[in-house]
Amino acid sequence: MAHRQNVLILYLADSALDAPVIAWSQYNGDGAREHMAGDSSEPPYRSGLAALRDGWRLIQMSPLLPHAPGAEFTTAYLKYEFLFERVVNVDD
Repeated sequence: MAHRQNVLILYLADSALDAPVIAWSQYNGDGAREHMAGDSSEPPYRSGLAALRDGWRLIQMSPLLPHAPGAEFTTAYLKYEFLFERVVNVDD
């Protein structure tokens, strides 16, 4: 049996792990279907905490950086990115 890594990227509404998911991507090294933002009206989890409770391991959080003066409401990027992984077993 081989091991494969699945990666889940959740963008949350704010820096708290229990904040609502606003965008996501999922990449599956096990060959299962990948889920991209926009392919469903519902995210795979309601929050980062829900992903943790389902067995995903948190491996990176976005650093908290202050907004530049005058850019407090800029929406050019999603600031609160959380990267999760899960290692699954697959048949060779």
